[in-house]
Amino acid sequence: MLTGDNGLTLIENAPWGVVASVTPSTNPAATVINNAISLIAAGNSVVFAPHPAAKRVSQRAIMLLNQAVIAAGGPANLLVTVANPDIETAQRLFKYPGIGLLVVTGGEAVVESARKHTNKRLIAAGAGNPPVVVDETADLARAAQSIVKGASFDNNIICADEKVLIVVDSVADELMRLMEGQQAVKLSAAQAEQLQPVLLKNIDERGKGTVSRDWVGRDASKIAAAIGLNVPPQTRLLFVETPASHPFAVTELMMPVLPVVRVASVDDAIALAVQLEGGCHHTAAMHSRNIDNMNQMANAIDTSIFVKNGPCIAGLGLGGEGWTTMTITTPTGEGVTSARTFVRLRRCVLVDAFRIV
Repeated sequence: MLTGDNGLTLIENAPWGVVASVTPSTNPAATVINNAISLIAAGNSVVFAPHPAAKRVSQRAIMLLNQAVIAAGGPANLLVTVANPDIETAQRLFKYPGIGLLVVTGGEAVVESARKHTNKRLIAAGAGNPPVVVDETADLARAAQSIVKGASFDNNIICADEKVLIVVDSVADELMRLMEGQQAVKLSAAQAEQLQPVLLKNIDERGKGTVSRDWVGRDASKIAAAIGLNVPPQTRLLFVETPASHPFAVTELMMPVLPVVRVASVDDAIALAVQLEGGCHHTAAMHSRNIDNMNQMANAIDTSIFVKNGPCIAGLGLGGEGWTTMTITTPTGEGVTSARTFVRLRRCVLVDAFRIV
């Protein structure tokens, strides 16, 4: 509310009405639930277009959410979904005149498709390759615990999970020793060489490969078994030292396999983190007790989420302050989304009246 010599102005959060929400295959139920709560809280109803590979779990989540809405006294079918989702169905939703807002959570291809096929308001979440840097001042025990916790969360399918560890050489050995005490298993270079063709195909000249979908989000013990390696079934993470150019470091793997790159200094670590993050501007983390180093990396990496001395998932509200979100809208600039992201701001002006001063 604004008041002044010219009267009274109200600025209110208004719903868009019917919103189309595209959700991913990697964490479908969590994204459907999170987006549904935020979009309904903003006053909207939702048509979901889930990834075809996650059709049944997404439809089940939507059914349960609708039951909860009705039980709370709300209307039926506040949330609906298509029976057989595919890209063509999503594109029809993008163009449908009764929809004013698109919320797209997925990879680069679906975001580009939304941009290409509509001029509607678009809130889009894209890919990430979050690096985590550990410098020589870090609390190494805390860093090891956080890195294993974050990189193994949901078997690393979340876009905000740690994807590559960059550590200053003077503390690298101790950090990796401590990680092994957190239910993580270190692979040898030979084992990583065996594993690479299992997990990645079509590696290009930059070292970037196509991830084998059969291994996305699989348990660490099952991935190890693919090369005949028996690890304890409770193993949360596999990690391996690699050069910065290794396909594991360049590619977002979306599985509990973490490349570890040694560097000479914190300056080198930050520069490499910027390089490997790949301009996604999604998420990054740093473990340090030096505020100047943390400030330097925060400015250089320029991500929507930057976590200091904790797992990257703390930036999603899981162990860090703030609300939980599964849609990080870096491509369109909203960042960490909430109900306030999914409203229209409307202004109502009363001229020359309603002031009491």
